[in-house]
Amino acid sequence: MAKKEETISLIDTFSEFKELKNIDRTTMVSVLEESFRSVIAKMFGTDENYDVIVNPDKGDFEIWRNRAVVEDENLTNPNMQISLTEAQKIDASYEVGEEVTDEVIFAKFGRRAILNLRQTLASKILELEKDSLYAKYTDMIGTVINAEVYQIWKKEILLLDDDGNELLLPKTEQIPSDFYRKGETARAVVERVENKNNNPKIVLSRISPTFLQRLFEMEVPEINDGLITIKKIARIPGERAKIAVESYDERIDPVGACVGVKGSRIHGIVRELRNENIDVINYTSNISLFIQRSLSPAKVSSIRLNEEEKRAEVFLKPEEVSLAIGKGGMNIKLASMLTEYTIDVFRDLDGAAEDEDIYLDEFKDEIDEWVINSIKAIGIDTAKAVLSAPREMLIEKTDLEEETVDEVLRILKSEFEE
Repeated sequence: MAKKEETISLIDTFSEFKELKNIDRTTMVSVLEESFRSVIAKMFGTDENYDVIVNPDKGDFEIWRNRAVVEDENLTNPNMQISLTEAQKIDASYEVGEEVTDEVIFAKFGRRAILNLRQTLASKILELEKDSLYAKYTDMIGTVINAEVYQIWKKEILLLDDDGNELLLPKTEQIPSDFYRKGETARAVVERVENKNNNPKIVLSRISPTFLQRLFEMEVPEINDGLITIKKIARIPGERAKIAVESYDERIDPVGACVGVKGSRIHGIVRELRNENIDVINYTSNISLFIQRSLSPAKVSSIRLNEEEKRAEVFLKPEEVSLAIGKGGMNIKLASMLTEYTIDVFRDLDGAAEDEDIYLDEFKDEIDEWVINSIKAIGIDTAKAVLSAPREMLIEKTDLEEETVDEVLRILKSEFEE
């Protein structure tokens, strides 16, 4: 009865293994063979004289042991050797120095050996599953997936994919206004896969620019077909984004195609991103024009570029300045991210001749030198440049007190009024 139970437990081991997904037949055979050899090596100190033949389709296997025939009195290692007397019981023609191969019945090794095999297999299977999961999701980095919200914690959300694999959406990778309940479906992009101590950790993101790009690819067939290319993306997740697109086909309006009729295409993306405001602009390699477009909806009067330092001085009519800067400085920040240029905004003061300007150093009698140096440190060194810069920008970039900035503006303004 015991032998029958042992055989059944071995068959169970095979059937469990055959149920595994993403593991090919060759790997299966290799792992089963390694597991048998591991148990044999533990029992006899070596497995080098054993042949293990595995047939996973039928759920069976064969183990053959090879032993050298020695004189009876020279028998020292019954695992590697067989006495001449024992060998001739198998076949009378055997002689010393020949090799005897006989089948070993694994079930006869006893319960401990079978338990050992199952534990070894379980360990190897777990390792294989982890390797398979790591490889699968490493290939999926940058892919959008839908997963079920399984557990919600303070710092992250645990999700399950269709195969029950665990995925993590950290708080730092969520849009600030994201809110999920258990059982809901969340959509995110595979951001990275970590593998510490062979324990894969799949991290998703909803704030990555790649997520926005993939959503556009899904909603706009022309992008998916390669007729429109996404050149640059800048995002402040959940608030606002700018995306620069280009088409090599003059018949296609890339901005119109991305937005869709009455915003039909972009609407779904905006909703998915918790009402993130998305500006779609035409890309151009002309950096001056690209900066003008990136500052939309503000209309730029003129631009002065410093390509070495990647800085741009942008002049606008007074009523356009607040539009260029945007709420909380968001518009100018995104424009800088998109163009990779530091953008300084100035009011365009009509009729201000260049030669009438005065260097700030001339005001050392009225303005402290450290205050002048703080203003010069942000690239502004003349009186009219200070007067044409937005007050908010001066306060933010110089780190000066509001009262100090107001006093500087008063002194400089009075100089030109005189």
